[in-house]
Amino acid sequence: MEAITLPIYNTEGKEIDSLKLDQGIFDGRVNADAIYQAVLAYRAGQRKGLASTKTMGEVSGGGRKPWKQKGTGRARVGSIRSPLWRHGGVIFGPHPRDFSYSIPIKIKKLALKSSLNAKINENNFIVLDSFKIEKPKTKEAVQIFSNLKINPLKGKKGSKAKTVTALLLLDKVDKNLKLALRNIEFLTVDRAQDAHTYEVLAANKLIITKEGLHELTNRLKK
Repeated sequence: MEAITLPIYNTEGKEIDSLKLDQGIFDGRVNADAIYQAVLAYRAGQRKGLASTKTMGEVSGGGRKPWKQKGTGRARVGSIRSPLWRHGGVIFGPHPRDFSYSIPIKIKKLALKSSLNAKINENNFIVLDSFKIEKPKTKEAVQIFSNLKINPLKGKKGSKAKTVTALLLLDKVDKNLKLALRNIEFLTVDRAQDAHTYEVLAANKLIITKEGLHELTNRLKK
């Protein structure tokens, strides 16, 4: 199989060069099973696990035995906070817990490779020469995305149009970029070396700088 070649664009949206991708990583193969496991693990880690109920020992009151053990003709009861009573404790109710779990590193890498290949197969993988702005102006940043023909059109009620979302992967994020990009609703920004499967799949378009792609490739080679 020949190496995949992608065009490199500048911030004006013009094609200035081309780049051959590493065949060991960008081979066009998508492993759905690995993606499924990685996404499931990521979402499990995002769960708060804060639901909590009180047991019989945690509900206030119920310190005194309501009536004597024998001789009343009624069932024996030790506390008015019994789970069988109204306002009593809860049996087997939820308690704070950690839902996260880990998956093998090989599966994580395979899932990330597969998600990147999926974007390439969909023609939603854009390589930028660099992403720099002189001033921390959101207007300037939005113009760059407009030059790349990434226009998030919000669909009206009843229409089939969907909002386009984008993921921008950079080698580093300086102060000016943080200020300029933080208010763009359709955009998620991350460092290339920290990218994960879920955010790649969640975005419609993946934009990565040349340096960011180099770092990401080196990370997946290890």
